[in-house]
Amino acid sequence: MNPPLLQFNDKGIYCQQADVYLDPWRPVTNAIITHGHSDHARWGHQNYITHYSNIPIIKHRLGDINVSGKNWNETFTINGVKFSFHPAGHIIGSAQIRVEYKGEIWVFTGDYKTEDDGISVPYEVVKCHSFITECTFGVPAFKWEPQADVMTEINNWWSENRAEGKTSVLFGYSLGKAQRLLKNLDTSIGQIYTHGAIENMTNIVRPMIDLPPTIRVTAETKKEDLLGNIVIAPPSAHGSTWIRKMTPFVTGTASGWMAFRGARRRRAVDRGFVLSDHCDWTGLLESIKATGAERVICTHGYSDIFSRYLRELGYDARTANTQYEGETNDTEES
Repeated sequence: MNPPLLQFNDKGIYCQQADVYLDPWRPVTNAIITHGHSDHARWGHQNYITHYSNIPIIKHRLGDINVSGKNWNETFTINGVKFSFHPAGHIIGSAQIRVEYKGEIWVFTGDYKTEDDGISVPYEVVKCHSFITECTFGVPAFKWEPQADVMTEINNWWSENRAEGKTSVLFGYSLGKAQRLLKNLDTSIGQIYTHGAIENMTNIVRPMIDLPPTIRVTAETKKEDLLGNIVIAPPSAHGSTWIRKMTPFVTGTASGWMAFRGARRRRAVDRGFVLSDHCDWTGLLESIKATGAERVICTHGYSDIFSRYLRELGYDARTANTQYEGETNDTEES
């Protein structure tokens, strides 16, 4: 019996026929990369292939690497295996990887979401026989409100804080979430300041998307400059000496985990906004159904619960262990 077209081993998701890995977590010779988050795009591979729009992102994060780019839906063949990238809608430059050999089609999603966030190329349904899906929020408790409604909450929060003479500090991951927030903030309320890590990444992606002006917070920035304005910072900045100069300030976090009661308190923030770069329960189920896949492999997140439910629906579903980090609610990529 021939081995599966894609197999999971101790280095990553391996295509033996092409001798390439998809989002490997240990150094390999040839790696095909879905997107720029650090758990999917790791340092140490000899050759990287990714979507063109992801190249500046992973070069910024990984340094001088040997990387080549492909367009959406462009087929490239390695030892008879056909590969192509298709939009995943997760963050800027995020892709699904379609793999075809002798009429058998697999799709590896990486991370994905189905709501159009205004900065990522929207998710595309790709028909396949086998579908490898994340399950970061794969339980029924997760059901997202429309982005426009959440951003209205955020802008109202900022406006209220400004009226009280306070600085709004909003935490979001430096790649993806931060730019999504920037794109949808109401700049008529005030000015947008950024932590250095977010400013650096935002400058990398500005050539690809239209974003409002931002001001980097530096050692010379005075707290009087910040009053009434908003500061976008990575979660790692919370509780640091960097944030203390902003007093009086109010903190908020934009994350899918804010849907959990008690998550805001555990993160010690004043306000939580439910905004995720992953699918909710319904989005996962609808996506899988739309692919027409019979076999589903569930990776990071609530994989046991989600795969069990899929089996009840009649799918050939199982779990696979990976080193992607969607399974913890401490991740900055939620």
